[in-house]
Amino acid sequence: MHSAFALILALATGAAAQPMAWAQLLNPEGRKIGVATLSQAADGLTVVVHVRGLAPGLHALHLHAVGKAEPPEFKSAGPHFNPFNKQHGLKNPHGPHAGDLPNIEVGPDSVGAAVVKAALVTLSQGPNSLFDADGSAVVIHKEADDDNVQADSTNTTGNAGKRVACGVVEWL
Repeated sequence: MHSAFALILALATGAAAQPMAWAQLLNPEGRKIGVATLSQAADGLTVVVHVRGLAPGLHALHLHAVGKAEPPEFKSAGPHFNPFNKQHGLKNPHGPHAGDLPNIEVGPDSVGAAVVKAALVTLSQGPNSLFDADGSAVVIHKEADDDNVQADSTNTTGNAGKRVACGVVEWL
């Protein structure tokens, strides 16, 4: 089933020759609430996220350093993916972490989607590969990441709050 989905997605995006990965997103109760697909491009990864069942509003979206998604708190996913030892925040002059991504917006119907670029990570081999020795995870937080919209903060989490969804990045 996954290979058929990968083929359809690859054909639809014109990325048939590019490596692809995915993460099945779970909520704190362990139920499937969404999916993230990651496709390699020359300028980094394209990350497409679809979720259902989250509270309306902005939520922080990050790539985390460990490929584990153990509910209910998802602390097993470790900190943000940060192979270059930068500071947190897309607008931080001393950052960002490679795993810092723009916030995802969830609508009043509890459905959210995002298409974002992750220019500092790869699915290929190297120091910034999401497929390093312990893997990686996609994490959605309860609140927005305020460090992605202001440049004067170096908070390591962006005040994003609890982790409300998590999925291990796996080959598609």
